Amino acid sequence: MAGKKAKKQVSSAKPQAQYKIVTSDVCEVCKKQCARGIQYMALMERPGAVGGGVPCILTRYFK
Repeated sequence: MAGKKAKKQVSSAKPQAQYKIVTSDVCEVCKKQCARGIQYMALMERPGAVGGGVPCILTRYFK
C-alpha cells in the first residue's frame, strides 16, 4: 500500500470558466479586440506561421 496517492477531489461548488478557441480571422472582425488577439494576429501575419487559435476572453461561459 505504500506509494499510493489519494486522488484530489475537485470542488463542484464553483463553476469553471470555459473559453472558445478562435483563429486570427475571427480576431480581425472583432469589435472589441483584446491584447491577446492583437498579438496573435501579428504572429499569424508572418510568412509560414501555423496557429491553432487562442482562447477568446469575450466568449467565456461557465460549465
